[in-house]
Amino acid sequence: MTATGIDFGTTNSVVAQWNGEYVEILEIGGQGLDANWRREGFELLYPSVVGTSSLRPGTLFGWEAKLRSEQAVEACKRMLREEPFVQLGGERFAATTAAAGVFHAIAGAAQEEAATEIHDAVITVPANATGAARYRTREAARAAGLTVRMLLNEPTAAAITYAHEMEVDGEFLVFDWGGGTMDSTLLLHDDGFFDEKASRGVNRLGGLEIDARLRRMVLDRAPVRGRWSDSQNRMFALEIERAKILLSHQESVRVLTPDDITVEIGQDEFSEAIQDLIDRALDPVEECLEQARIDPRGLTAVLMIGGSSQIPAVRAAVSEALDCELVDTIMCDPMTAVAEGAAICAAAMDEELKSTIRVVNTHALGTITKDREGRRKFSALIGRNQRLPQQRVKSYEPTKDNLKRLTVEVWEGDPDREVDHPDNVKLTDLILTYPRQCRAEDGVFDLEYAYSKEGLLTVRATLQKTGEVVLDGEVKVFGDGNVLPEVRKELDRLLALAPAARAVTTPTHPQRAGADGRSNGVAKPAPPRSAAPTAAAPAVAPPLVIDGSNLAWNGRPPRTMGGKPSFAALQAAVRSLRFKHPDSDIHVVVDATLRHDVSTEERPLVEAAIADGSVVQPPAGTEGRGDALVISIAHEVGGLIVSNDNFAPFQRANPWLRGAGRVMGATHSQGVWVFNRRVPNPAAPAQRR
Repeated sequence: MTATGIDFGTTNSVVAQWNGEYVEILEIGGQGLDANWRREGFELLYPSVVGTSSLRPGTLFGWEAKLRSEQAVEACKRMLREEPFVQLGGERFAATTAAAGVFHAIAGAAQEEAATEIHDAVITVPANATGAARYRTREAARAAGLTVRMLLNEPTAAAITYAHEMEVDGEFLVFDWGGGTMDSTLLLHDDGFFDEKASRGVNRLGGLEIDARLRRMVLDRAPVRGRWSDSQNRMFALEIERAKILLSHQESVRVLTPDDITVEIGQDEFSEAIQDLIDRALDPVEECLEQARIDPRGLTAVLMIGGSSQIPAVRAAVSEALDCELVDTIMCDPMTAVAEGAAICAAAMDEELKSTIRVVNTHALGTITKDREGRRKFSALIGRNQRLPQQRVKSYEPTKDNLKRLTVEVWEGDPDREVDHPDNVKLTDLILTYPRQCRAEDGVFDLEYAYSKEGLLTVRATLQKTGEVVLDGEVKVFGDGNVLPEVRKELDRLLALAPAARAVTTPTHPQRAGADGRSNGVAKPAPPRSAAPTAAAPAVAPPLVIDGSNLAWNGRPPRTMGGKPSFAALQAAVRSLRFKHPDSDIHVVVDATLRHDVSTEERPLVEAAIADGSVVQPPAGTEGRGDALVISIAHEVGGLIVSNDNFAPFQRANPWLRGAGRVMGATHSQGVWVFNRRVPNPAAPAQRR
């Protein structure tokens, strides 16, 4: 087993391995570099890009995808915060799948070009990454066949590299400004232990925003004369990014626009144009120092990592703000230090080096409890920044008598925040089974979490009164747990992409996908309802119109028995449908009463979904309410209805409801959603209007 660290970056990724004596950075994918892009150290970078080209077979990754794709998905790491869908090769994929493709390509390139195999790795994430983003990073790596030994915060990884090289203790400030986010982290290093004292960041502030500012400068001097092709837009974006990089080393650059106009930009004026972005990047630094109550003059070292941190104006601003010397890039390489630290951490986990670096967990682990008012609370068992391995026990009492089973939710995140905060994510549900019915006070149990250095969490529950073990399970989402079949299937589909034949040889680049995965956020037109597919023209996947209220009630007790619909179940059904029907646009319709029917905890989620348009409800006073809106949308777009209802009152006016292929039923079994074509039963005469 080779101790491996992967810095999965927004713009570029880096892979490092411990060779028994020191850390080596793997040179992979460098053959795809063009002469115009060759710079010192660039052969160590692997662009986090996936794309396709009509001139090259198969799916492209790394420099090939960045510089030669006609269609490309970039910054998939940033997308893991919200999990949008992306378009590639005429198909739609989850952002997690695009990230999994990058991990898969990295492992393959390491084997082919560096003659080394990557089976497991310590993978780095931004210090302020949400729990959902961390979870999706694990899922992406696992889908690619990698065991995630642990997720390590990027600033901590950089500090490990510096401390390992210099063998120094003290207060380290890490200024991490890369392609997607800006994070400032203050760490205390003492005898190999790194304690995060404070961490603040700004999301969506990085190289992408700086590129946009430089682009605006160029276009202000050379306005677009005509409509640019998608290919021209893509090439111009690459020209802007390259010019930004050159401005860190040259006094000026010349940028050629697709209209063949050359614009010269000087380093000083560029620095002035991005000064407001630099000021925003300095805010988290001040917040960190204020939170930890540390005078900047007492800092042992200030480390600058990430590509954006190397802009001369940025380094000057940080040095001036802190009134100190910054660590030289020779001692802490801004582009590779994070991957090096991850590899050192992996070697420490394997006890392969004499370093006294301690392995810690970055987020708390716990479960969910309810107070007297029924409000859900995050109850932490293992706090953050605890040296591993760790073992903690807490006692809990059920809220009701005579329970046969109890669901123990396993969560990771920040217990000081609300349960539904993005920093918190549920890892799994485990079932506690009582051997016999008993009163609540007799059902008190000790819940034990044991978290290993290898990232395996063991959960055990023991009845206090009898000592019986009523739960004994493992949570493998930290390591090599099973990958959902639909995730694996979607990755296989991505890797098998073949570019469609094109009538023109000029490369074209697709319009950016909107947050819902559709080009520019506009739904693709549905096929005419009367048209049948021909052999020459493959059928366009029909839209799906989901009867959301019906699915939310699926498998739930009736209202008369105190049952409530589950918005979480509806969301799971929608995710499953997106995996199974990636080419279909999806409309989700709910009754206006759903927000009032769901639990108090879910009500804000329903209201937020309605507000952002991912779920729609009928306007007040609509005849037929949600059912009527479902039918109207399906009729308008030629879509398939997903519902278990037979829509009895509407069959007479809409006979197509009983036609083959117009309705799918939904079944929820053991956490799995299954969808099958169905023909609704005919309405009884008494039910007709």
